[in-house]
Amino acid sequence: MSVTGFFTDSTLCIGCKACEVACKEWNQIPDDGFLWSGLSYDNTIELSASTWRHVQFLERSLPVAGARRRESAAWEFHSDVCKHCENAGCLEACPTGSIVRTEFGGVYIQPDVCNGCGYCVVSCPFGVPDRNPSDGRVFKCTFCYDRQRGGLEPACAKACPTGSIAFGPLETLHDRALRRLEELGEQGIRDASIYDASEGSVGGIHAFSLVRGDPRAYNLPPAPEIPTVHLKTAWRSAAAGALFLLAACAAAFAGTRR
Repeated sequence: MSVTGFFTDSTLCIGCKACEVACKEWNQIPDDGFLWSGLSYDNTIELSASTWRHVQFLERSLPVAGARRRESAAWEFHSDVCKHCENAGCLEACPTGSIVRTEFGGVYIQPDVCNGCGYCVVSCPFGVPDRNPSDGRVFKCTFCYDRQRGGLEPACAKACPTGSIAFGPLETLHDRALRRLEELGEQGIRDASIYDASEGSVGGIHAFSLVRGDPRAYNLPPAPEIPTVHLKTAWRSAAAGALFLLAACAAAFAGTRR
């Protein structure tokens, strides 16, 4: 069974939100209230328990290739999703075994096992898992596990009209991303980069992206870390504190005997 993934090319995204709608329809996720946020033309704002695919709207100044003006105001769109990390903080933090790694490499939350503790929510460096306010359970992208089991591609990739969301074997997608980066360079677009979170302790992601400019503008941290990498320092500090208390107690008893 090959490890699969998503490659999201933001330079091809037109902000149509077909991926959001397809995700909601296939997974029968409720709407987000149809409220006007006033913050952006994007009303869903972020990934949540009821939004597993989210198209970001970014108004930015970008370099213009072959033009007299150096920069031009433009809309940038990017379809965000759970990264399905190689070293997943949510998976390590789950105390019930609700979160598992599937045979396709995705990270899947079993809703019938989740007890709503929320440990996975605070352990994700991307802020993806979210608790459902009605029952407390946590939800996120399932990587369309049911569709993959049936030999189908995820609903979001199937619905994307521009090919911005590509699905397939992870190695094939990485090769495709490198070719796309070279193609953009030949067109004079020099600020594009591939974000695969290889700099941090997550050890790479199964849903990587091609973005322009600073990845932080897309809520993509440059070096994401999972909390467990700090355990060694925490245990070392705890051991030092315990030794100090032991020495203090021994000194106190020695003083009492005198």
